[in-house]
Amino acid sequence: MKVAYTSWTWITNHEPAAAKAALEQSFKELKFLGYDYIENFAFIRDYYAENPQELIDLAKKYNVEIVNLYGHFTDDVEKMVEVSCKQIDFLAAIGGKWFNCQHAGFGRDGAPEQPTNPELLDKICEISNRVGEYAKTKGVTLTFHPHYGTAVFSQSDIDYFAEHTDPKNVSFCFDTAHTTLAGIDPAAIIKQYGSRIGYMHLKDVDTFALKSAEGFAKMGTFRALGHGTVDFPAVKAALEEVGFDGVLCVELDRPEVGNFHSAEVSRIYIRDVLGL
Repeated sequence: MKVAYTSWTWITNHEPAAAKAALEQSFKELKFLGYDYIENFAFIRDYYAENPQELIDLAKKYNVEIVNLYGHFTDDVEKMVEVSCKQIDFLAAIGGKWFNCQHAGFGRDGAPEQPTNPELLDKICEISNRVGEYAKTKGVTLTFHPHYGTAVFSQSDIDYFAEHTDPKNVSFCFDTAHTTLAGIDPAAIIKQYGSRIGYMHLKDVDTFALKSAEGFAKMGTFRALGHGTVDFPAVKAALEEVGFDGVLCVELDRPEVGNFHSAEVSRIYIRDVLGL
């Protein structure tokens, strides 16, 4: 299995020059820590769409590989298909192999945990099926990410999504923290959908803090690997059991100290505990 890190948290200023400088800094720091593979949000296309070679050259400079871009789907089917296919074109141009995606969510004014909504899910499934089919023609695999505060989060959401998407074109990216928030054992969901897992996100959860957290504050309980209670050896064993040999991408939405520190803590854990 390959180990990656998602570096979108470095980009806090979306002015193009500042964003490019932050992205370069993420490459430099992550390579220093021993990460050879990088993920970022699909918005980085905005900075390099006219010249993808600039991003290719930047990755080569630090000897890292951009393996995945991460997009978001609203319920506007036609717009999302159009936008996502452009993002996939860019991803293919820079050599990436996975397009991670999720429902864009209910917004900060909406309840983050809602009952399974077949009408909304049907739209997300249609987008996923159409974009996934297109991605396949570009040598890219679409991996859908169940996520807190979105239409695909709970076990019933995941099962509905799986039933209404084509496994030939739509895979899963499970996240150990978001499944934990949903009350799902990460190892169990891996075993359930093993043949459909194309990519994985790893982050830990402080389940003691989670007991008193409400709403979106629950995502504030995410931690660097080893600083929470997720059983990562069991996750690794489950992945090996189902024959997964892809990318394990570490992510931390809200670093406790800073991006470099959190990435370092997680890299040490992966090396010393998981042997990767």
